[in-house]
Amino acid sequence: MFWSLYLASFFAGAFLSNFVPHFVQGVCGNRFPTPFSKPPGRGLSSAPVNMVWSLVNLAAAVVLFHLGHVEHGGRALLYIFLAGFAILGILHSVHFQHKQAN
Repeated sequence: MFWSLYLASFFAGAFLSNFVPHFVQGVCGNRFPTPFSKPPGRGLSSAPVNMVWSLVNLAAAVVLFHLGHVEHGGRALLYIFLAGFAILGILHSVHFQHKQAN
C-alpha cells in the first residue's frame, strides 16, 4: 500500500476526533476554544463558531476517509484511522483540561 493511504487514514481519524468536542459544545450552546478565538486555541469561541468548525472538521474527515480507502483497505488502514482518532483525542484531553482557567 502507498504511504499516502496511511497518512490520509490517520488524519481522517484525527479530523473526526476534532469534530466531536466542537460539535458537542456547539450543540449544547457552550463556548469552547477554536483556532479563531483570541488567543487561538486558548480563548473561547461562540457556539455557532464551534458548529461551523465542527462541520469543517467532519467534511475533512469524510474526504480523507474516502481518499485513504479506509472502508476497503483492510484492517491496517482501519487501525491507523482509529489510532489517529485516539491520539488526537488524548492530546485534546490534555490540552483542554484547563480551558476554564484561561
